[in-house]
Amino acid sequence: MDLAEVFKSKIGMRLVMIGRLTRTLAVQRFTAQNFEITPEQFTILSALVENDGMYQRQIATLTLKDRPNITRLLKILEKMELITKKPDVNKRKIYKIFITDKGREMYEKVLPTILDVWATSLEGVSVEEVDNCLKTLFKIKNNLQKYVKIQS
Repeated sequence: MDLAEVFKSKIGMRLVMIGRLTRTLAVQRFTAQNFEITPEQFTILSALVENDGMYQRQIATLTLKDRPNITRLLKILEKMELITKKPDVNKRKIYKIFITDKGREMYEKVLPTILDVWATSLEGVSVEEVDNCLKTLFKIKNNLQKYVKIQS
């Protein structure tokens, strides 16, 4: 397939559509389960479960969220006592973000629904197809990251 055919396949539009459909399904499932958090807030909890004690800008970079959005989300999570901010020992105005025990409980409560959303999206797709897709998407992401500077 040449580059013109790749362009005509609208791969970018398809990726955006998959992202939006996945988010919409997650929102619908979260609403049906009466979860107190949104899928967007879950993404932050998930990042902290994997890398607790990150700076706000690290969370923003990892989740691809801009500063105002990440600030808003962190304030909500802090108010819900799902995260806590602790001053960095070396820098007076910089805080590290930590997930609380309550945040971990929320993460564990919501995780099965997230996994179900992904299972739904992968119905009829073989493990080999998923593996090949992930490898290809990883290569595309690396190509783009060479040229895109993400502000955080």
